[in-house]
Amino acid sequence: QVQLVESGGGLVQPGGSLRLSCAASGFTLDDYAVGWFRQAPGKEREGVSCISNRANKTIYVEAVKDRFTISRDNAKNAVYLQMNSLKPEDTAVYYCAAVKRFGGKCLTPEWYDYWGQGTQVTVSS
Repeated sequence: QVQLVESGGGLVQPGGSLRLSCAASGFTLDDYAVGWFRQAPGKEREGVSCISNRANKTIYVEAVKDRFTISRDNAKNAVYLQMNSLKPEDTAVYYCAAVKRFGGKCLTPEWYDYWGQGTQVTVSS
């Protein structure tokens, strides 16, 4: 059974950090590009970052550049999102997703085949 499971969300104060993890089971994640997305209440799902299967290419949405870092450990079948200098506007449910092919549309939700259930990130004082 193909499954993606996110973890690491929580409540953090503005300026704080969180590290999200995306663990895969039922398939080999290093065959796939992986993206992180977020969805705030009343808003559309937004692409945050994506990484190619060999980790040699990464893309970030402008709003998180220089604050978030995507990485992967194919030996652990996992992808991570390190989030620093968090802001209240980063509050959302964060999802990871996987697709066989990395490309210019990797921040587009429709590009992806497999999705996790999401993890809540709340940035508030």
